[in-house]
Amino acid sequence: MKEVRVRFPPSPTGYLHIGGARTALYNWLFAKKHGGKLVLRIEDTDAERSTQESIEGILDSLKWLGLDWDEGPYFQTDFAEDHIKAANRLIETGHAYKCFCTKEELDAKREAALAAKKDIKYDGTCRNLTPEQIAEKESQNIPYVVRFKTPKKDGVVIYDDKVLGKISRAYKDIEDFVIVRSNGKPLYLLCNVVDDIRDRISHIIRGQDHMSNTTRQVLLYQALGAEVPIFAHMPLTLDLKKAKISKRSHGEIVAVHFYRNHGFLPWALCNFLVQLGWSTSDNREFFSNEELIQAFSLERINKANSIFNYRKGDPKFFTDPKAINMNGHYLRTMPIEEIGELVKKEFIEEGIWDDAYDHDRKEWYLKTLDMIRDRFFTLKDFASQGRAFFADDFDIDPKALKKNLRKHPDLKEWLPQLADRFEALADFTKDEAERVAREFAEEMNVKPGIPINGSRAVITGQIKGPSMFEVFEIIGKERVVARLRDAPKYFNE
Repeated sequence: MKEVRVRFPPSPTGYLHIGGARTALYNWLFAKKHGGKLVLRIEDTDAERSTQESIEGILDSLKWLGLDWDEGPYFQTDFAEDHIKAANRLIETGHAYKCFCTKEELDAKREAALAAKKDIKYDGTCRNLTPEQIAEKESQNIPYVVRFKTPKKDGVVIYDDKVLGKISRAYKDIEDFVIVRSNGKPLYLLCNVVDDIRDRISHIIRGQDHMSNTTRQVLLYQALGAEVPIFAHMPLTLDLKKAKISKRSHGEIVAVHFYRNHGFLPWALCNFLVQLGWSTSDNREFFSNEELIQAFSLERINKANSIFNYRKGDPKFFTDPKAINMNGHYLRTMPIEEIGELVKKEFIEEGIWDDAYDHDRKEWYLKTLDMIRDRFFTLKDFASQGRAFFADDFDIDPKALKKNLRKHPDLKEWLPQLADRFEALADFTKDEAERVAREFAEEMNVKPGIPINGSRAVITGQIKGPSMFEVFEIIGKERVVARLRDAPKYFNE
């Protein structure tokens, strides 16, 4: 294989959404696997909609995902002169021409074609103007666009797609398309090709929604005397209604920063995104960085569109269940020291960080995180569901309040009594806490689960969690006793 050079060319007209992130990821994986280069090119020619804020947001999201680039970012507007030179070169070599047809004339041609039930394509009125005719129209300052002169001979444009196989389109089905607007600005079709030639792009990995441009771009590569890159068109990402995922239609639920702000791990999101249209022969789901690089191939990209099963508004699965379950897997299996650093940021944001967790209480801090992470799905869960382990101001799950406390009114008196038993312990360990709790339940002639689950509600605020005896020990006698003695207030509310 020749030197692999791929590119990711986002348009800075908004945030980086998951579709764009998946495109960047596929290009990144392919470049990494083959020792190639990833070029980042910001296609900022839409002056009205492009913003510096969007540029910074895109770069920040790529960095957060861990998708580093080897060259760039280059900005398309910096190479405007190259695009004009290419257009002029195409005119000089007879591959393009100036079209002076007015909008009104073109509209009339379209209406006539519709009435005759013919294809709506430009009819080539200006295709064979003589130099004298062109000069006359230019002397009259008649505006013009530049059109590519599609071959009129019989034949087809052919390219091999790494995902879809051989793609062909007859010359007769391709109209003389515009490459420069009447205001003198080249269109995306031309700019993209010129930039890819300059950046020596070997493979173009992009969504199938770009396929309508590909045959025309192949013609442009050939006319400019350049080697045509290898194409791989990825399937689209659709919602449950089979509509294409987009920023305009779906809002921030499809933005990369949405997942960052909701406690996702960047590599977990990458693992989810790569499988929106790609899979291994054994349908493996979880990969390390290096494992995914080695496993990735263009040939394993699916032809069929993928479904993003987002559930906006669901407090647990606010996005695709596969995505959040995958995040939970990495959250529970990655080194606890790494989790500690990530949770620290969440705690600082929530105002419950204690600098002692970095020093004399670090062992306790990491041990506690390790104990409680088994039921968590995002980093946000540590500061919400796990808040009671690190702060005294926490909410009680209404389900825990109803099922584990108020269902058993005697707990209003029993839990403070259990607190007295715990306070009397000289050695407050999980074994001693278990012994006392079970003896207390026996004396009250109830199942141990009643005082134990009641304790869980007032001590952790949750209905489920780790072994309550380990929780007693990790939270410590002083806070356990204080919270059990406060139990009556939950019955009075």
